[in-house]
Amino acid sequence: MPHRRSIPRPAARRLSLYLRELTSRLEQGEETVSSKALGRSLGLTDAQVRKDLGIFGQFGHPGRGYRIDELVAQLRRIMGRDRDWKAVVVGAGNIGRALLSYDRFRKEGFRIVAVFDASAGVAGREVSGFRVRPMSELADVVAKEEVRLGIVAVPRDSAQQVADALVAAGVEGILNFAPRRIEVRDGISIVSVDFTVALEQLAFQIAFGESGSADGEADDGAPNEVESPTDG
Repeated sequence: MPHRRSIPRPAARRLSLYLRELTSRLEQGEETVSSKALGRSLGLTDAQVRKDLGIFGQFGHPGRGYRIDELVAQLRRIMGRDRDWKAVVVGAGNIGRALLSYDRFRKEGFRIVAVFDASAGVAGREVSGFRVRPMSELADVVAKEEVRLGIVAVPRDSAQQVADALVAAGVEGILNFAPRRIEVRDGISIVSVDFTVALEQLAFQIAFGESGSADGEADDGAPNEVESPTDG
């Protein structure tokens, strides 16, 4: 297995696209798929598909392409999707409540076990079936439940402090919904989701399409989608 830092970030992001598409094909009863067909469905070249998957090993069968069930199993293992992940949410506002109500997390192996909020007026309330806990209980819950993921759903001014508390409590990865960059020490993974930036990029694509088209292909063979920025 290659070291994480040696894997190009666009290639790592595309693994999720491959897994999603392959899982859909498997559910439809398909057994094999070629790199050309897989790439075409995602707006990629077959060479890009082979290059991305080749980082992690040889999965295809000459003359037959990829066995979908085998490749799904391998991608799930590579991405850590072959196990359940426990997470905590910090912030019981609009975004936090929406995340707690999103049932697909559990179906996909991500289980939110607790929600926290620094506001004394919020702690103790019930939100989406969870009792909102005070931040003073964060470290104990993370240790007891063996939580590895933390979700930051607080205003930008509080985001760094919350991230620091999550890292100190022992989480290894942070999903940040606050509209600001947060700093974490080496060894902690972080992905940031900024809805405003995503909408700005979507507006740019539409406006740019009205005024002209770009020369060349999408960066690094990526499909014509704008993903939220990542930090860390």
